[in-house]
Order: sequence, then structure tokens, then C-alpha cells
Amino acid sequence: MASISKAQLAPLPRTEVLVYWVLSLGSHLYSFYQLHRFSKEYEVGLEREFQLEKGLVKGFKRDPLDFEWNFWTDWAKHSLLWTLIGHAVLSRLTSIFYPKLRVPALAIYGFLAASSVLGIKGVSVLLVHLGLSFSMAQLRKPALSWACNLLLLYTPHINELQDIQRGWYESDEEHYLLLFSVAVCGLRFISFSLEHCWSPEDQCSVVQLCWLFSYTFYHPFFYNGPIITYKNYIEQMQKSAEESNRDESALSYLVLRLGRIILWWCIAEYMIHIMYMHSIQSNETYIEILPPWALGGLALAVVQFFYVKYLVLFGLPSMLATLDQLVPPKLPRCVSIMYSFTGMWRHFDEGLYRWLIRYIYVPLGGSRHGPLCKMFSTGVAFGFVCLWHGGHDFLQYWALMNWAGVLVENSLKSLFASTFIHSVVEQNFSAAMKRRCIALVFAFSTAMLILSNLVFLGGIHVGRIFWKRVFIHGKLLSTTFTQWELRVALFCRIVSAGICTFSCVDYQPCAPFNLTAELHCRSSRLPSAMRAAKYCFS
Repeated sequence: MASISKAQLAPLPRTEVLVYWVLSLGSHLYSFYQLHRFSKEYEVGLEREFQLEKGLVKGFKRDPLDFEWNFWTDWAKHSLLWTLIGHAVLSRLTSIFYPKLRVPALAIYGFLAASSVLGIKGVSVLLVHLGLSFSMAQLRKPALSWACNLLLLYTPHINELQDIQRGWYESDEEHYLLLFSVAVCGLRFISFSLEHCWSPEDQCSVVQLCWLFSYTFYHPFFYNGPIITYKNYIEQMQKSAEESNRDESALSYLVLRLGRIILWWCIAEYMIHIMYMHSIQSNETYIEILPPWALGGLALAVVQFFYVKYLVLFGLPSMLATLDQLVPPKLPRCVSIMYSFTGMWRHFDEGLYRWLIRYIYVPLGGSRHGPLCKMFSTGVAFGFVCLWHGGHDFLQYWALMNWAGVLVENSLKSLFASTFIHSVVEQNFSAAMKRRCIALVFAFSTAMLILSNLVFLGGIHVGRIFWKRVFIHGKLLSTTFTQWELRVALFCRIVSAGICTFSCVDYQPCAPFNLTAELHCRSSRLPSAMRAAKYCFS
């Protein structure tokens, strides 16, 4: 299952391709419609139990139970949107009139902006973490740096410290913002520490400390990412500081990109106005009584909303970083064309994925020392993501499911690459049939991927009910109409989406950890040191 270009694949009949698209899009829209009907039918009960908010449009209610969306939306209105605008203005002015002062100016601005929201005490916590991480990195012992930074990441979970820090703020939301900042900055401290350990020893410590300060308090990425490594940050910032950016195309880019972000925000708000998926998934009774098509719509709506939400949350900071001549990670890829665990990890949060590859997977050996080492390296990477997100029980199940999914996909890739299986396939299947069979195989991976995402986004109870209703009560030997309807509702969408992915989009199956990329990543350490939650392996 090595990567295959579209030109190497036999084309399918246009009628067949059209049928796949109709099945996929039709199942999406119909399942959404059924979930909308259920939401309206039980609107009174949902409003009484979950306090649905008055909608932005007259006659509609608004589902308020996605904490992350409401949290960042409220903070954007309160201050973050305005400080981001201030960052953009300052960056533009300094890049035109004082290009060499742009980096220190943005660092100071980011520090002041963080202080205005987190307070002096909150920023002091980050400065203490920065100082300890920097000091430990001077020893050039990666193991000690890891130990120090893991302890710093653990500090927000100490109850006594939590009580003290909570007392600094008038609301829990302000305290949560500090916790998010500590978690994201923790990844930056690890990135700096390891890059420093791998770099030559002839670097000025004061200069390194100044760059770490700038990297930590770069305002667009400060609170929620996306993640960019220390090495990439300083290289790109140094390059942009040497070049005065007077490109008139920046304005057109700003207008077009801002228009897309506003559109994504409108889509997200529209979804929680017409489908109360977060309120429904919070009550097991509602999930149990959902009609089959509405159950499929709930699964799809939850993951699609998560995708659109991060287009907004990552889109605005990435836009500002691009205007600063940085190269941010690519925005998440649509979950409806995700057909594997490896693809989900590679393409949803590319910044976190690259970070894990560079600082965990490759240093532990990756795929260069046999399958057992590969399993261990992958497991440690998933374990770290689980702990970084909080280590709760549902996160442990989610991480375990993803680890197992990646291992199974790697095993199948190796199996189909074997000489015997390859010869059997070549002798008995046409090129077009191979495409259909590959899509069908990945449809089962897609089913498990959806289940793991539901555990991550909704909790163990949501995953348990879906497992029971889809895979137990919906088993192939069932004969009742309801069970067959349920099976059609979900598996028709899964199979059609999977086939559409391979039939209508460039077929590039994910090789979870590319050896060439790993060796390039490893070799880049020697001269200078390469690009290496809340929540998604090349």
C-alpha cells in the first residue's frame, strides 16, 4: 500500500463515481435532517435540562454545551480578538518601518497581552517554568530536560496549587485560560530544550534566552496553538526580519482568508442552532432513543463540528502567522474524507503530529529498529498525548484505540505488501476492482475511527452506546427492520465515503511513519538541531 498517484490508478466509470458521491452526500444530508427533526421534537425537554440559549436568529435556540467553542468565543469577544488585531497592526508597522525591531517588539507585545489577561501572577508562573526549563537545557541532557518539563506539565494537576491559582482570579474561565497556556507553553519548552541539547555548544545563552522568550510569548500561538517547533520558529523569524515585507498581496490574502474564517464561524454556529448534538450526547436516554438515521447524524455532526471549530481556532492564528512570514501547520483536513487512524493523526493537527514525530517517535527509534521498537515508539507518543490532555479515563481508552488502529493498519500494509499477497491480488483483480476493495477495507477502519472520535469528544458512555447499537444490536445476522435501518444509516455512509475518497480523490494511503522523512528529521539535528492537544501519523 505504498503511495500511488492518481495517474497509476485505473479510472472508474463516471456513473459509478456519481453514485458514490450521491450515496455519500445523500447520507450526510439525510442523517443531518433526521437529527434536526429529533432536536426540534425534544427541544422543550433539552431546554429544560440543559438551558438552551436564545439563538442568534429569531425562532432558533442555541446549544451551549460545547465548552471549548463557548470558552474561546467568549474570550474572543472579551479581549483576545482585539489583542490579535493589535498584534497584526504592530507586526505590519514594524515590518515596514523597523524590520529589525519586529521580533523584539512582537515578543514584548505578546508578553504584555498575556499579562493583561492572565495577570502578573499567571505570567509569573510561565516565567518560572521558562526559567527552569532553560536552566535544565543548559546541561544538554535530553533525559533531564524531559523529566523537568514533564514535572512542570504535571503541576496544574496538583490540587493545592490549583486552589492557590484559582484564588488569583474572579472566574473559573480565567483560571482555565492559565491552565491552557501552561499546557501549550509546555510543548514549546520541551521543543526548545531538546533542540538546545542537540545543537552545537557555541551558542550564546543570552541570545537563546531571548529567542525562547519570543517563541513562548508569540501572541497568535500563545493560548491554543497550533504548534510550531522552536527550530522552525527562529529560522523563519530570522528570515522574515531580514526582509522588509511590503508585498501588496498581503491585503488580498487577509481579506480572502478572513472571509473564509467568518464563513467557518457561521457554519459552526448554524450547526449548533439546528442540531443540538452536544446536549443530546450529554444524556444517555436521548442517545438510546435516537432513530437510526439520527444516530448516524449525531456521530457525523459531532466530529464535523469539531473539525469546523478548529478551522476557526487554528485559522485565525495561522492567518496572522502567515502575514508574519511564518509557515504554520496546515489547517485540519475534513473528517468526512478521513479513512484511517494514520491519516487522522497526520492531517488533523499537523503541528502536534510533527512535534510528536520529532521529539518522541524518532528519538525512541521509530521504524528503523524493527516492529517492536515501532510499536513502543508509537505507544509512548499516544501515551504522551493522553497525559498532555489530562489523562482521564476516556482519554486512555481513546489513546489505546488509536494505538491499536495504527498498529492494525501498519500490519495490513505489511501484509498486502508481501510478495505472495501482492501476486494473488495482481492475478485475480483488475486495477479498478483493487480500488474498490481497498476502499471497502478502509471502510472498517473508518468505522473504528468514528467510534474512537466519539469516545474522545463525548466520553465513554457515548462510545459504549454507539458500540452497542451499531456493532452489537446492528450485527450482520440481525433481521429486524430497525437493525437493518441502523446498519444502512451508518455503514452506507462509511462505505460510500471511503469509496469516494479513493475513487474521486487522489489515492495516497498513509504510510504512518515514513522512513525517509524520519532519517531527514534525524540528520537535521547534527549541524543545528526539524520540525518535530485539545485533542489528531507521515
